[in-house]
Amino acid sequence: MLKSIRLYFKLVQVSFKSQMQHRASFLMLTAAHFLSTFVEIFGIWVLFDRFKTIQGWTLEELALIYGIMHMGFAASEALARGFDTFYQLVKQGDFDRLLLRPLSTVFQVATREIQMMRLGRFLQGLIVLIWAFRALHLSLFSWHMSTIILAIIGTTCLFYGLFVLQATLSFWTIESLELMNIVTYGGVESGQYPMSIYPSSFRLFFTFIIPLACVAYYPIATLLKHEALPIWLGALLPLCGVVFLLVACQLWKVGVHHYHSTGS
Repeated sequence: MLKSIRLYFKLVQVSFKSQMQHRASFLMLTAAHFLSTFVEIFGIWVLFDRFKTIQGWTLEELALIYGIMHMGFAASEALARGFDTFYQLVKQGDFDRLLLRPLSTVFQVATREIQMMRLGRFLQGLIVLIWAFRALHLSLFSWHMSTIILAIIGTTCLFYGLFVLQATLSFWTIESLELMNIVTYGGVESGQYPMSIYPSSFRLFFTFIIPLACVAYYPIATLLKHEALPIWLGALLPLCGVVFLLVACQLWKVGVHHYHSTGS
């Protein structure tokens, strides 16, 4: 296990050095990701400048959820790029080669492609999160900080799990994978707003089927007294994202078991 972890971080380091060979291109792509997502927070600011609050949430409070959501998604998108483009391996028959190697297929796909330029979205989310943290006068050494860190980890695991599920579907079909964008990229757009503004059916789906609300909304809503949940429960709810990732990895094994080689 420890050997695999060391190898993983070694490959991440190698990937980063490889991308830095074209430093100007890397910096421009990173800046592009930063600026493209900056438009979203600007649109939210315009909305709050007009209406002041949404369902009792202020801009500073919503910015906490926004920062967590975008940081978690950026981290998962950077690290799970291999799963996002996995259908190409199945389509071209290259997955057969992975089955012949001694390492697990999950590990090989996870390290196949790592896009560090996604750091732009991550930094943008971090800046928004720090601003909200200071505006709400929260302490770095408090229960709030622990909950936020767990929320970022849980959000990262949740979206990583969604990318794994998208790749798993490739074992059966590669024609309808764009539907997963509804819960990945669409999930980011929906999750950056309070779940209380959505219909009950929507909230139930993103709580019990895909626990998007559990990893960011409920923990922050509990801390800020927008939800009457015990504070310890709100702090532990981000672990739903970790559980979701573990379940997705088990489903991946089912997909690998049903994979039929191209024979090429």
